[in-house]
Amino acid sequence: MVKRVVFSGSGGQGVITASIILAEAAVIYDDLNAVQTQSYGPEARGGATRADVIISREPIHYPKVLNPHVLVCLTQEAYGKFSGIIRPGGLLLTDSKFVKVERKVDARQVELEMYGAVMAEIGNAIVFNVCMLGALIGLTDLVRPNSALEMVKSKINPDFLEMNEKAFGIGMRLADSHK
Repeated sequence: MVKRVVFSGSGGQGVITASIILAEAAVIYDDLNAVQTQSYGPEARGGATRADVIISREPIHYPKVLNPHVLVCLTQEAYGKFSGIIRPGGLLLTDSKFVKVERKVDARQVELEMYGAVMAEIGNAIVFNVCMLGALIGLTDLVRPNSALEMVKSKINPDFLEMNEKAFGIGMRLADSHK
């Protein structure tokens, strides 16, 4: 089993944090091999951001993802740039507030209103990435949900833990409605 994932969006959306949580959950709690790499534009916030994660039972020999099984696009720019790299039969996850799906790809396309749900139920966009991670975990078998949630607990400031746990649950719930 090898799963290749690309997270894409803009700086400040928590794309890199979500990718780190996923990779570390795979290694620490699910006894898998994982590698995470990242790249971003020169701006601290608002620049293009990409993070690659590979999860495998076997050793990983190359850390970059060329044709992901799963692609997450959180901005229109990211969608325009990366939607063509999705592996046939893969999963393309987008947020319906920030991405208008414009092209057909040979993949399952799931549009979720993650940002809107977070704002309606929590009122703070800072947990948008954890909601997205919950949705991704709910739509895939990359790691066990409890593994990801335990990793969230270990990575997130305790002052924001309750909000992040709720955001993760919102993402899982949104995923359940699209299975």
